[in-house]
Amino acid sequence: MPVTIDGAPVKLATITYKPAGSGPFPTLIFHHGSTGRGTDPAAFARPYEPVPLIKWFTDRGWAVILPSRRGRGGSEGLYDEGISINRSLGYSCEETLALPGADRASRDIDAITPVLLAQPFVDRGRVAVGGQSRGGILTIAWTGRQPTVARAAINFVGGWMADACSTATSINQNLFRRGAPFPHPSIWLYGENDPFYRLAHSRANFAAFQAGGGRGTFHENAPPQGLNGHQINSAPALWNAAMEAYLMERGLPGRPR
Repeated sequence: MPVTIDGAPVKLATITYKPAGSGPFPTLIFHHGSTGRGTDPAAFARPYEPVPLIKWFTDRGWAVILPSRRGRGGSEGLYDEGISINRSLGYSCEETLALPGADRASRDIDAITPVLLAQPFVDRGRVAVGGQSRGGILTIAWTGRQPTVARAAINFVGGWMADACSTATSINQNLFRRGAPFPHPSIWLYGENDPFYRLAHSRANFAAFQAGGGRGTFHENAPPQGLNGHQINSAPALWNAAMEAYLMERGLPGRPR
């Protein structure tokens, strides 16, 4: 889809799933995360397609759109979301690089969202925004930046910098607090044994969000054998009840049709 970001034309790739019928459908715009350490350029090109989560939503009558930001998943442009000056080192823990990288990602979301909302199958009165990992923290920060677009904000294991970085608390809480202007409650879904974000770190991020005026609920999940805590969106049985209740409280479809 052609958009203009930072004054330059660029085409961003999207993947769309729709249920049967002509719509308009309630629509989830779901944002991808990072590529681990950011040191493997081959990973930049891989599209993000969380099939179990997509199926959970389409079974309930939702359309799901997965946009890829610049340089990711088939999108044009340079992938530059807080990459070190020496790009072979991957993501930087320096706040002066990490936070502008998040701002860059938010501008991509600013550019693509109106194009997605204009699709004829989208019910603009029933929109949710969500994301995985970096996509999760971007969801919270972006809905504070654009508080009138979505009725729901879904954060799966969100964070920008892994808590192994000494600056992670400062960076992640800075971004999460930006979500406070969103007028609706959000849902935060985290897992035990997450290799990037320990539960104690994520609980502290949520507390900072609440202290800044943000509204939401924080859910902890124990992943099944074979998955770690960062992969819980692949196990809908863990969060099915919480997600159903959250969406229905927001006046959105939560149960299978």
